[in-house]
Amino acid sequence: MSADHYFTAEPDGPFHKGEIEFTVAGRDYRLAVASGVFSAGRLDPGTAVLLRKGGLPGPSAEGTMLDLGCGYGPIACVLASEAPGVTVHAIDVNARARELAVENAERLGLSGRVLVSAPDDVPDDVTFTEIWSNPPTHVGKAELHTLMERWLPRLAPGGVAWLVINRNLGGDSLHTWLTGLGWTVERVASQRGFRVLRVTGNSAD
Repeated sequence: MSADHYFTAEPDGPFHKGEIEFTVAGRDYRLAVASGVFSAGRLDPGTAVLLRKGGLPGPSAEGTMLDLGCGYGPIACVLASEAPGVTVHAIDVNARARELAVENAERLGLSGRVLVSAPDDVPDDVTFTEIWSNPPTHVGKAELHTLMERWLPRLAPGGVAWLVINRNLGGDSLHTWLTGLGWTVERVASQRGFRVLRVTGNSAD
């Protein structure tokens, strides 16, 4: 699998558009996808595990959440659908992914609460009650660590991050590394070769 789509701001490959369908928490979704965007052929298995095993917010949830590396927006759309009281920042470096995430939020009537942007465009003073991510493990450990070091400290007090990591691509080592930084990390599920991690409170702060 090529990792080009993870950190390519403007994919230069052909634009082939399609749709995928999936169900989360009893709700059906049909989202637009396209070539040059992560997992355009289906809902990524890691994302599916995260949405099935992570602690999805309920209807009474409030606050601001982050979909880190949103792709075409499946996580952001699920979060905003499940929790009508939350705002979700959906960020990705890939312009094509952001275009699709905007379209998918509009399809579902979520565009006022799913705020799609490039990472650098998120205001510095915004913090998050929850961070959700199927992060780009294929870019290598150094890039993955840089991503975590940038965004996890923006959890609000009492906030939680839900991460899904392929076991064979560093799931257990990321767990150990985050714990070494002072985060409280719990493996809440292990399914289909993926680890779902719940990350809270950095005691080093």
